Parts: sequence; C-alpha cells; structure tokens
Amino acid sequence: MKKHTHTPDLMSIARRAMLGAGLDPDFPAGVEDELRTDEQTGEQAARPGPSVRDARGVLWSSIDNRESRDLDQVEYAERLDGGGYRVLIGIADVDAFVPIGSAIDRHAAVNTVTVYTPAVNFPMIPEELSTGLTSLLEDEDRLAVVMELEVTTEGDITSKKVSRAVVRNRAKMDYESVGAWLESRGPAPEAFARVAGIEEQVKLQDEIARALLELRRKNGALQIETAEAVPVVENGRVTGLDVRAHNRAQDIIESLMIAANTSMAELLQDHGVPSLRRVVRAPEQWPLIVKTAESFGDHLPDEPDPRALSDFMTRRREADPAGYAELSLSILKMLGPGDYMVEAPGLDQPGHFGLAVHDYTHSTAPNRRFPDLVTQRCLKSLSSDSPAPYTREELEAIAERCNLMESAARKVERQLRKSAAAVLLGDRIGQTFDAIVTGVKDRGTFARLTNPPVSGRIMRGERGLEVGDRVRVRLLSTDPERGFIDFERTGR
Repeated sequence: MKKHTHTPDLMSIARRAMLGAGLDPDFPAGVEDELRTDEQTGEQAARPGPSVRDARGVLWSSIDNRESRDLDQVEYAERLDGGGYRVLIGIADVDAFVPIGSAIDRHAAVNTVTVYTPAVNFPMIPEELSTGLTSLLEDEDRLAVVMELEVTTEGDITSKKVSRAVVRNRAKMDYESVGAWLESRGPAPEAFARVAGIEEQVKLQDEIARALLELRRKNGALQIETAEAVPVVENGRVTGLDVRAHNRAQDIIESLMIAANTSMAELLQDHGVPSLRRVVRAPEQWPLIVKTAESFGDHLPDEPDPRALSDFMTRRREADPAGYAELSLSILKMLGPGDYMVEAPGLDQPGHFGLAVHDYTHSTAPNRRFPDLVTQRCLKSLSSDSPAPYTREELEAIAERCNLMESAARKVERQLRKSAAAVLLGDRIGQTFDAIVTGVKDRGTFARLTNPPVSGRIMRGERGLEVGDRVRVRLLSTDPERGFIDFERTGR
C-alpha cells in the first residue's frame, strides 16, 4: 500500500501537467511592457467618448462564484411599458487592452483558455488585466461591450443590438447566497441592504430567466444539473472538498448568457460577419442514451431527438430528484464535448444539440476564453461599422486551435482535481467507505465515494458490478502525481 511521507506539491504537479498537455504556463517576453502601458492608460481608457457611452448610472450587478475575481459580465433588467423586458448584459472589453497581434494576444491564442486548478490558476491573459483592468469589479469604472435585448414575457427575443460603454458594477454577489435566498434556504445577501434596488433587480432577472428557461425547455433544451466537488486548498494544503449543487442563481446567469450568445450569433450572421460558432452535434452515443432510458422503463426514438431527450430528463427529475445530478452527469458525458466552427456567408453549420438552438457562439467570457475575445472583436466591428477583424481562413485556424487546447485544459483540470483528492485521502489508506459505481468500461471499473465525494478505480473485486451499484470499498493507494486513487471491494 502506498502512503505519502510528505505533502505533494500541487503547484509543481499542475505546471508539469500543463506542459505535458501542450499548454504554456508562463507569459512570454514583451508582456510586461504591454502591461505597463495598459496600467498607464487604464484610467483614461475607462471614460466615455464619442463611441463609448456613459452607462455608469445603470444599476449593474453581477453574480459569480464567491472566489471569482476575473469578472466577465454584469447585468441589468427593466420592464417595458408595453409588456416584456429590456435586458442589458455588459461584457468586459478585453479587446481594448489586448489588441490583435500583441504579445498578450499571441499567448492567449496559444492556450486559448484559462486553466483552473486547485492550487494555482493559469490565466489566459495576465491577472493584472483579468482580475484588474478588464475585470468588472465592484465600484470600479470599466469599459464594456453592452448587449441589449428585448424579451417578451414568453421568453422570445425580439430585438438585439450591441454598443460600447463605461459601466460600474454596484454589487458583486455570489451564487451560493443568492441561490439560497431565491430558494428560501438562507437569508438575503448582504448587498440587498447595502445597495438600494438590487433585491428588485435579482427578482426581476430571476423572472426573466425563468421565462427564457421555460421557452428553451419547450424547444427541447436539456436541463443538466450536476454537483461539483471543488477541492479546498489553504496555504498549499488540501483541507476538504466543497460540494456545489446547481441553484436558481446559476439559472439566472446561464439563461441570460445563453440569450446573449444566441442573439450575438444571429446578429453577426445577419450582418454577414465571419465568426465562430459553438456546435454540439447530435450525439454518436445516442444508442447508449436510449439504453439508459430503457433502464428506467422509459423510451427514446432510434434517431437523436433533443426534445424527446429533454422530456425524458424532465420525467426523471420529477421521479428522482436526488438521483438527477448523477443521471445528468452520465448524459452529459454521452453527449460529448462541443466544438468551435466557423460561420460565414455560404456556410450552414450544425447547431447546439443540448441547447436546441441553431445559432450559438461564445461571447460572454473574454477574460478567460479566446473564442469570446475573438467574437468580441467581431461584435465591435459591427458597432463601429468597421471591416471584419478576421478572414474565414484565420477563423478556421483559430477554431482548430481552440478545440485542441480546450480539450487539453479539461484534461489538466480533471487530473488536478483527482490529484487534490489523492492528497486529501493520502493519510487514510486502509480505511473503508461507502461508494457508488459510476463507470464500467474495458479499462476498468470506477466508483465515487459518498463522503468525501472523490472518484477512483476499483482494482479488486470489481467483477459483476454495474453502474449505479452501491458498494463498500477499501482505499488501497493514492498517487497524487498521476491523480490515481485505487480501491478494492469489500463486503464490510
């Protein structure tokens, strides 16, 4: 049995994982000079001008993870006199500080995404920008690209446009506290007492989000809910796992961001601007999804059908709320990851199967995703009536790189979550735990512990087990460097 005699260095493991996946953990020469220039011009840049309106009087707010500092978006909503809503979504104007071809832009184009690991994050752009000048921090004037939507009470988007503005976030809130309040599980967030009108804003945004979500469901969008176990690291030590379940506050942001991403894709298409699309094809593993439905006594058609799958998921959510997160995760894996593709005049790309929409892009997270920064530049060309910033051929190369590196980043993040879990269990070798079987494959049988909720492989006694079986397992060994946790089945 393998037991650790020292605490593994998760930061070093993360750097090695980055390099092994083809990701660059360090910024290149030239970045420091650009940052000094950005810092010198930052205050002057966040001022209204001929092409940048002053929207600081709007009651902007944000909801994000409690620990997040790279804030990409702020929101505001109001009722329209004739019925329906006006929704404003302000997105951090990263392009204002990261021009095409700059050293920072070239690094962003290499990694294409911020990589989040328990011990250290590897930002796509320097933190001086992503958590500073381009982050929509509370009580700071910031440049933003504002997406303006008009939404009916039934959730239809009837109008969309984009502009540049200076914004000021009045209240940075978090999913946990807002979600608990919305679901009557906790007190009002402290921002409600501190900032007049924020409570009404959250209520209105929740109302709009529910209308948007209901329409998406009718059109066949999937409602995926997963519980995420986030390692807690304090002073370099893994002290526990924070399990975060989906809640209504996340529904607000997801619904508004999906509305923005769909609308901006349509806006770019309407103006013939070549851009990127986020595509999730009809799943190749549809027969496995059909088999999963049959295991619950349900039926799905032989050919992929998003509405039929959505209806099945709704039935399961109502029948077994406690097991829905587990089913969601299984279905999500069988759907497979999305890809970036190019949308240009003369092309007709597939849509997003999980969201049941044809036109969808990524535009709302330019601090941490390169495709969103690319889309932002395309949108800004519309608002300034300028030529398209990228050719179709350039976008095709960008899409190929983004697909490659997004997969690499997921691999690193997944490995480091496992490494952190291995560290957490390092001094519990030989102990037994309750677990549920989560995978039975040719390469092995896998299970997740009930408490703490970490996953590993059953190396002994796995014969005859099936997904969903409840078992008792003994911890055999852990390997933080590779993120391995090995169990044996035990009858006690």
